[in-house]
Amino acid sequence: MTHGLKGALLACLLLLVWILPSRGQEGDLLLRVLLKEVPEGQEVSLLLPEGQGTVRARGEAQGVWVEGKVQPFWEFPGPYFRLDGRTYRGGVRLLSQGGKLLLVNLVLLEDYLLGVLPAEMPEGFPQEALKAQAVVARTFAVNRLNPRAPYDLCASEVCQVYLGFAVETARHTEAVRGTRGKVLSYQGRAISALYHADSGGMTAGSEEVFQKALPYLRPRPDPYARGPKSQWQVSVSPERAAAALRAMGHTPQGSDSPVVLERSASGRVWRLRLLGVEIQGPEAQRLVRNLGLLSALVEFKGWRAEGRGAGHGVGLSQWGAKGMAEAGYGYREVLGHYFPGTFLSDLLLGRISGVETAWIPSRWGLGF
Repeated sequence: MTHGLKGALLACLLLLVWILPSRGQEGDLLLRVLLKEVPEGQEVSLLLPEGQGTVRARGEAQGVWVEGKVQPFWEFPGPYFRLDGRTYRGGVRLLSQGGKLLLVNLVLLEDYLLGVLPAEMPEGFPQEALKAQAVVARTFAVNRLNPRAPYDLCASEVCQVYLGFAVETARHTEAVRGTRGKVLSYQGRAISALYHADSGGMTAGSEEVFQKALPYLRPRPDPYARGPKSQWQVSVSPERAAAALRAMGHTPQGSDSPVVLERSASGRVWRLRLLGVEIQGPEAQRLVRNLGLLSALVEFKGWRAEGRGAGHGVGLSQWGAKGMAEAGYGYREVLGHYFPGTFLSDLLLGRISGVETAWIPSRWGLGF
C-alpha cells in the first residue's frame, strides 16, 4: 500500500471518529475504565480525531513519555479516540504505575453502558431483560467507584466486558436510555450487583463464592433459567485435576476420582475430595472452575461431570431474566426476584471536596 493511500485511509478514519455523535448528557457521572496495561519501555499508539493525529507513548520510571517529553501523566479530553483498532467514546488518560503504562478511558457512565450491554447480553433478548441488565451493569459500575485508585473498572470479564463504540446497537441503547440513572440500592448504597449466564435453576448465595454473605444475594429458585448450558456433561482427566490442585498450592496424594462430600444451601459443591485431597468452601468452587467445569452445580460419576448452568450463580441470571421477560415480567420484577430487599433508586450526582461522587437516597425508589 502506498503512503498516499495510507494517508487517505487514515484521514477518513480520523474524520469518522471526529463526527461520531456524542450521547453523553450533562450531569452524567465520569468513570475511569482501564483499557490496557503496557509493560514499561514498550510504546503504544493512540489514533486521535482529525487534526490531532497519532500519539505514541510509553511508560517511564519518571512518568509518561509523549512526543519527546516525560510528564507525570498525559490526558486527551476526547470526544473520541481509537486504540488497537477500537473506537471509544470520551477521553483517555495515560499514567505510569508499577512499571506499566496504564491507558484509562475517561467516559460518562451512560456512554460506558452503551459499550457494555452488547458485550454482556445478546441483542435478541427481550427488551425487559436488556433493561434489567442495564440497571445491574450501571449499579455494578457505581459500586466500584474508587477515587483513591488510578481507575474504577477494567474493560474485561474480571469487571464487566466493555468494547467501546463499535458494538453499540439500537436495542441496547434503548435499554440504557429507558433506565437512565436507575440503580439498585440497599441501605442507601449501590449494591454489589453481580450477574452470571445461567443459574441452572437455583442461584447461589454470595458467601458460596465470595465468602461474604449479603442479604440481597441469597439462594433463590430460578425456574425460568433455560439457557443452552442449562444441562451439560464434561469429562475430567486425572492430569487436569492434578494440575488444578497444584495451581492452588495442593499436592495430589492419591488417584481417586472427584467425590462431593458436602453441598451448599443452593446445592453447589461445598466440600470436594479428589486425588486424595479434600477442599472446602469457596476454594472448592474455585477448584471446580479450574477443572474447566461451567458451574459448581455438578455431580460426579467417576471422572465424568454432569452439571447445570454456567457461571458462579450469584445475582442476576441472564438466561433467567430472558425467561422471566418472555413470561411477561417487567424489568423491575426481574430485578426484584434476583435482588430481594433492594430498592430501584435514582442516582444523585455531585461534588464533595472537589471530587465527583454519587449517592443514593435511602428512602427513594421501589422496594423489592
